[in-house]
Amino acid sequence: MRAAIFLSTVLLGASASAALATDAATCEGLRNTVFSGGYVTSARVIPAAETLPEYCEVRATALPAISIEVRLPLAGWNGKYYQAGCGGFCGILGRADAGAGWINAMRPGLERGYATATSDSGHHGLSVVDAAWADNNPHAERDWGYRSISETHRVAQVMLEAFYGSGSEQEIFQGCSTGGRMAHMAAQRFPELFDGIISGAPAMNYTDLVGTKMSYLMQVNLDADGNPILGPGKDGLIGDAVMAQCDAVDGAEDGVIADPRACEVDLSGLQCTGAAGDDCLTEAELDVLAKWRQGPVNAAGEQLYPGGIPEGSEPFWWLWLTGNADGGGRLVSAFADNFGAYMAFDQDPGHGWTAADFDFETDPARMSRSAGFYNADSPDLSAFRAAGGKMIVWHGWADAIVTPYKTVDWYEKAAEAAGGEETLAENVALFMVPGLDHCGILAGPSGLTQAGLDPMTPLEAWLADGTAPTSILSAN
Repeated sequence: MRAAIFLSTVLLGASASAALATDAATCEGLRNTVFSGGYVTSARVIPAAETLPEYCEVRATALPAISIEVRLPLAGWNGKYYQAGCGGFCGILGRADAGAGWINAMRPGLERGYATATSDSGHHGLSVVDAAWADNNPHAERDWGYRSISETHRVAQVMLEAFYGSGSEQEIFQGCSTGGRMAHMAAQRFPELFDGIISGAPAMNYTDLVGTKMSYLMQVNLDADGNPILGPGKDGLIGDAVMAQCDAVDGAEDGVIADPRACEVDLSGLQCTGAAGDDCLTEAELDVLAKWRQGPVNAAGEQLYPGGIPEGSEPFWWLWLTGNADGGGRLVSAFADNFGAYMAFDQDPGHGWTAADFDFETDPARMSRSAGFYNADSPDLSAFRAAGGKMIVWHGWADAIVTPYKTVDWYEKAAEAAGGEETLAENVALFMVPGLDHCGILAGPSGLTQAGLDPMTPLEAWLADGTAPTSILSAN
């Protein structure tokens, strides 16, 4: 399907390509590779370690400022290519590969013999919640939004041609959260670039999610003095009550809520009857919970983003919503503040703006330009489907930051646009995972994390022989 991109060289096949010289000298020689719109900054051999083979690491820049890392196996290249997305506001090249997880990492591809690549999405950030790079910088916003996806692919294919003598015969993209947004962007804006796509917990509509919804979650949790109403420490109380009411709804008492939409929770029994304490909820705290469950609305009561915080996500609230006693977590606040200050609006308000300043009547319309750069929630996948692409989308039902209800809403609309779920299922498979945190970062009551997921194996089978995936749970 993609072979025409690389002309007749790809027709040589993986075995002929891998037979070409791929030693240390060839790797280091890639420093002299010349290509349009960019340049190589370094090339070196990285010894085999743990599960990773010996590979050639190439770092390059695609103009104006997209830093890219390409990893090329010195032996055993399978003739294919695997590209990884990045998380949050990105800005740290290869961050995911510094840890043990596979989310947004090149590792899953490299372990299986793929040539792999990733990028920092076009800027350097001090952390993944740092958005100051975008301050009045539409070029960087464009690169973060979509251009870094195709540019990473382009530069990686240049390196494959130079190193192996041909480009890849099959291409896969994998990402979660912002990486999931990038996955959807790839399918919609570059429908012929990847044969297979893995999208996890996709933050596919950034302006409504981070701009509107996250600002709402923070605003409704502020008292008259600007202090949080629902703080650290009560997530356990709330979570226990929710689990007691919802666990058995699916017919099994297993400490996991199969589908939060199936349970109506009543927390009025937790309301304080005397002095406020750690063992009860004040009226103000109950009001915050009701608004968190509902999701953002305007003054007319119109829903501005599908759904709110799902039941069963309480064990993860400290990281995303409430923080902990040590001052850690509460990342939603950092994302909302930075996005609104530097990335969201047609005119950036800059330093000092916070989520408390967001106006739900007027501000959604002020994010029109960035919506065009960032958002990838169109249900129309006709071009990707026509190209024969296969896409696995997965999301945890206990995700407290990127609401799973949006992913379900998108899938239902995509099925309608395709002419029915049966037709969509020929190219797109959705897996909603009970009890799973955002991208499987934290372990919940069931112990499930990203380590228990493996969407790569079923995607490979789907691409190889047309076997549609039935599960993404790891067999190990």
